[in-house]
Amino acid sequence: MASSAEKTRNRLKNIGSFDIIEKLKENLNKNSDTEKDRLPIELKITEEGTTERRNFIYSETGKTLPLLYGEHSFNNLNTLEGNIENFIGMSMIPTGVIGPLRVTGTDDNGDFYIPLATSEGALVASYHRGAKACYLAGGATSICLVEGVQRSPVFKFNTIVELGSFLSWVLPLTDHFRHITENTSRYAKLIDLKANIEGNHLILIFEYSTGDAAGQNMVTLCTDEICQYILEHAPVKPEFWFIESNYSGDKKATAYSFSNVRGKKVTAEIILPESIITSVLKTTARAMAEYWRTSTVGVIQSGAIGAQGHIANGLTALFIATGQDVACISEAAVGITRMEEKEDGALYASVTLPNLIVGTVGGGTALPTQKECLELMDCAGEGKARKFAEICGAVVLAGELSIAAALSSGHFTGAHKKLGRKKVKS
Repeated sequence: MASSAEKTRNRLKNIGSFDIIEKLKENLNKNSDTEKDRLPIELKITEEGTTERRNFIYSETGKTLPLLYGEHSFNNLNTLEGNIENFIGMSMIPTGVIGPLRVTGTDDNGDFYIPLATSEGALVASYHRGAKACYLAGGATSICLVEGVQRSPVFKFNTIVELGSFLSWVLPLTDHFRHITENTSRYAKLIDLKANIEGNHLILIFEYSTGDAAGQNMVTLCTDEICQYILEHAPVKPEFWFIESNYSGDKKATAYSFSNVRGKKVTAEIILPESIITSVLKTTARAMAEYWRTSTVGVIQSGAIGAQGHIANGLTALFIATGQDVACISEAAVGITRMEEKEDGALYASVTLPNLIVGTVGGGTALPTQKECLELMDCAGEGKARKFAEICGAVVLAGELSIAAALSSGHFTGAHKKLGRKKVKS
């Protein structure tokens, strides 16, 4: 009679897991002897350090990486400070352009050519088609409604009674915290302070405006200065605290998205006449509206936050081209798309983005090609962030129109077959 161990072994073999586990054990044994700190670590960027790392990679792997290191690499290392560590070279991403995209907003009014950096075939063509439809219809209206960036430290106390005493002391100090913020940053302004209590854990939600910067680092520095003041002066001391409780929604899609703003909340809309829907989008308003209704039911069943087609596609490409924090797509791509057929065969369409984290100063926006891409849209530097956000809203709207048209008309697969596949050489 088989033992319990043998039965387990046989079950693992039956599901194909046994060989995988044995191979993993073998590889773990091979990797048991490790040396620490083998890679030359460098936080500041120098030619010597870069050369040392490249030589090290060659000695370890035998790879020369000529394109990553070569003539297309980046030579002005000083301008990379604050953007990268352990630098070895520059990755190249194809960049296309769409437009003109006509946008009417509170901070922008005109025709714009939009750079999109991507390796996904058919993406630029799709967004360009949507931009053409918007342009011929007189342009999209895009408005930045409200702004705010949060940082949410958490404090643990022995009891909820201690927590209550601490909170009663903290909340009246909001004006003083505004002064600390102004002394820490030239651009950040403390807008509001809220609290969330869970047992003996207290989360303080500090909400800021951050000028023309995306602002994640800015609000971290300001919040840390405030917390240092709190820790020094509070009559009740927490047992421990952390600068971020994971409550703010930083780089993640959360249920908090539509009850608050993170970054900039933008909404964009357009009415497309029947003639443009037929000639440019090759479908009808009725088909697009029906697809929107059906797909919204589907996305609700999937448990997604928001209801939209492919907001992440256009925003990611635009973020890469313009030096935004690409990881913020996880929250920025949360949104709602809406489409309604009008009586005259026209289509009303809108998109709302509640968490658009973008900036025109700081981060990667000053890097050479990223700055050029922002300059292409007249969005580089101070005083341009709201304008850029409104352009982002219009770009997203163009993309939503095009994909809904392709799916409603049955052209989606054909477009990707034509534009999204490598041609086989004979």
